[in-house]
Amino acid sequence: MHERLRVGVDLGGTKIEAAVVRVRPEAPEVLARVRVPTEADAGYEHVVARVARILGEVEREAGVDALPVGVGMPGGLTHRGPDGAHVEAPLVKNSNTTCLNGRPFRRDVLVAAARPIAFANDANCFAVAEATWGAARGADVAFGVIMGTGVGGGVVIARGGRPHAWDGAQGIAGEFGHVVLDAERGPACYCGRRGCVETYLAGPAIERAYAARSGLARALPEIAARVAEDRHARETIDEALELFGRALATVIDVLDPEVVVLGGGVSNLDALYDRGVDAVARWVFNDELRTRIVRHALGDSAGVFGAALLP
Repeated sequence: MHERLRVGVDLGGTKIEAAVVRVRPEAPEVLARVRVPTEADAGYEHVVARVARILGEVEREAGVDALPVGVGMPGGLTHRGPDGAHVEAPLVKNSNTTCLNGRPFRRDVLVAAARPIAFANDANCFAVAEATWGAARGADVAFGVIMGTGVGGGVVIARGGRPHAWDGAQGIAGEFGHVVLDAERGPACYCGRRGCVETYLAGPAIERAYAARSGLARALPEIAARVAEDRHARETIDEALELFGRALATVIDVLDPEVVVLGGGVSNLDALYDRGVDAVARWVFNDELRTRIVRHALGDSAGVFGAALLP
């Protein structure tokens, strides 16, 4: 891996982050960073414009221009239109930033930015970054989990000494957020099913579960801090840890990775790394859990670092 300058963009459900990154073998170096709210409620065209605009903003801040660009974004691609007919420009599918679904986002950002851009799934970018520089460095097979506004995952396999994301035959490898835990009684998911992992383990889902018990709206960090004195907080976190164990054990049973790296706001729950690991061990199909389950090492920047590796 040679040193080079790149722009990495991480498009999330709540924020868009862009950084000018010096890609180096030992560690990435950030020369400039810009963060703005996604404002998905303002609509598809608004998000397209914000992504295109942030590229120029971060390059101006770094005093550079016309750098290669990589964008990590939620969801995958399909060439099937709403009527099932083939479409030339690929459309976004399976994105929890739902205004992107069914729209030619990649084409439209290319047009708006008027420059070449490489795209990939955001969870794949996170996983590749952590396998290249972070908590999964050196692993032959790793699984990266993002538990934030939604729940996603990325599979990384080392080839030729470098980590590569495995997209799968349908571009859905790693999407354990839509493994169904309770198809009949589970919460409704934007994907049209009920009881997906995302409806239990995303940050907003845990906050809704607490509100349903207590009648009070609290942010996840506050819920976690109240476990000792608040029965509703304790029950909410206990339920989340048990479901985390069941969900992640399913991934480990299928993939058997050396390392699972957790990212996103929910990954800041300390209980995931002791009681959560114990829950995984209870459900995994083995007499011991050898897969390491670890906190991310690159902080909130893993997504932009992975995106910077794309071009």
